[in-house]
Amino acid sequence: MRDIGLEKAITAAGGVASLARGLGIAQPSVSGWSRVPAERVLAVEALTKVPRALLRADLFDGGVMADGSSSEIDEIDSLRAAEWGLLAVLMGRAPNGDLLARIAGLTGDATAMGLAHIALGQAAASADETLVGREYFDLFVGVGRGEFLPYGSYYLTGFLHERPLARLRADLERLGVERDGARSEPEDHIAIVCEIMSNFASGVFEVDFDTQRAFFEAHVKPWASRFFADLEISQRANFYRAVGQVGRVFLELEAQAFTLPA
Repeated sequence: MRDIGLEKAITAAGGVASLARGLGIAQPSVSGWSRVPAERVLAVEALTKVPRALLRADLFDGGVMADGSSSEIDEIDSLRAAEWGLLAVLMGRAPNGDLLARIAGLTGDATAMGLAHIALGQAAASADETLVGREYFDLFVGVGRGEFLPYGSYYLTGFLHERPLARLRADLERLGVERDGARSEPEDHIAIVCEIMSNFASGVFEVDFDTQRAFFEAHVKPWASRFFADLEISQRANFYRAVGQVGRVFLELEAQAFTLPA
């Protein structure tokens, strides 16, 4: 039996198939849920706008975990989690019309991050769902391969499934982060790396600041900023050029923040 949070998310998404498609996973996976898995909460929240506290009250309701411990995160970490989560969703699959409409409501100030949000909102407002889907395919999938191979191993070595992926898997195993069996992509895909960082910031994966910093320095900073910068200047990108801008600016901010004391 599904809990109320999952039911609301399915309704908001327009059905089980739509929710699964929006998350980029197989429909039977979602059909088998009795509640939203912890590692999917932020992605479902970003897709459906159902609050995380309703999706998983045991994790987020009033900042109290099921065992009575605190899960409350401060405002900055909440914003960080949302930013990483947005990048994870957009890099995991092409956005549907509903998500594009939600992104079109983004606003910002005169800061670099604010201007990047404005550019992304404007790109979403003028985007066509079908054309964005084709753009995503051409950029990241392609016939044979897309313009980009958004994997840490490829960006660092020129080949897939190399040592950077092995080191990432070893660190994830040490941290107790298990692979989602519904995903076929290796863990060094940019969407998965962003989702992991989002779950760190939100407290879904309980790690301290130093662990987050070490993970970022080892598995994100060496290549992800360059990937987003390349995407930002791609001649074949339209909507995703703005995604690249958001990713580049945000990772620059994260790199600066991780130089500060915890």
